[in-house]
Amino acid sequence: MASNAAGLSIGDLAGATGVAAGTLRMWESRHGFPVARRGAGGHRRYDVDDVARVQRVLDERRNGLSLAAAIERVREWAPSAPPSLFAVLRQHAPQLAAQRLPVRAMRAVSHAIEEECVARAARPLLAAAFQHETAYRRAEHRWRELARTADLAFVLADFAKRRKRATPAEIPLGPQSPVRREWSVVCVDPAYSACLAGWERPSDDGARSFEAIWTTDPVAAVAAARVALAVAGGAVARQGTELLDAMSPRPAGDAATTVAVANRAIGYLV
Repeated sequence: MASNAAGLSIGDLAGATGVAAGTLRMWESRHGFPVARRGAGGHRRYDVDDVARVQRVLDERRNGLSLAAAIERVREWAPSAPPSLFAVLRQHAPQLAAQRLPVRAMRAVSHAIEEECVARAARPLLAAAFQHETAYRRAEHRWRELARTADLAFVLADFAKRRKRATPAEIPLGPQSPVRREWSVVCVDPAYSACLAGWERPSDDGARSFEAIWTTDPVAAVAAARVALAVAGGAVARQGTELLDAMSPRPAGDAATTVAVANRAIGYLV
């Protein structure tokens, strides 16, 4: 299989995925997927990520989705992007030590970020990972209120199906997604950005805790938002990416914002 900067030919893609070139052409004609670039000679050229996208379409089909639904789920998925919000925060905020937080502290920081978002942000992009649908249903009323003034709001959990028209949009996580074990909240707005991400630690005694990082650094919040969008895929990813590209969050956080979030979190804990 070719791997140079020119990209993959349709034969390369067919050979790597087991999907016949004629079938790939049919998918592209009917569904606009996979998206080919045209090389200097006018030949189709595909990104390396398209191998994983096509393979995931096949997986989704085996899980019972229609071809159109499977393609929509993976269209904007970026398999080479960091799949974990926690991982990207470690990358963009290496100066922040991860903390071991119990559920009560995670909820306090989450609520503090959300409420400061309501107080400061005008039309934010909001995202959250809830692990399980039952956890989201307990917070659904709160998130419906948060979503009312957002340009885009979506939540990730083990939903049975995708509900793009829900407010916020409900995006199912695949069984193997690392985000299935994460608790996260992300708010990005030109006036205020903050995020929290933590992965649930294994427990022998049933006491739940998370290794977590939170920050009000806009660069880190935008990076976390882009990972959440890559996980979401489809129309949500396209809309969110356009919003982030058009947004101009402040290049650096400030101490006052961090203190404000911390004070709100402390208020929940005392």
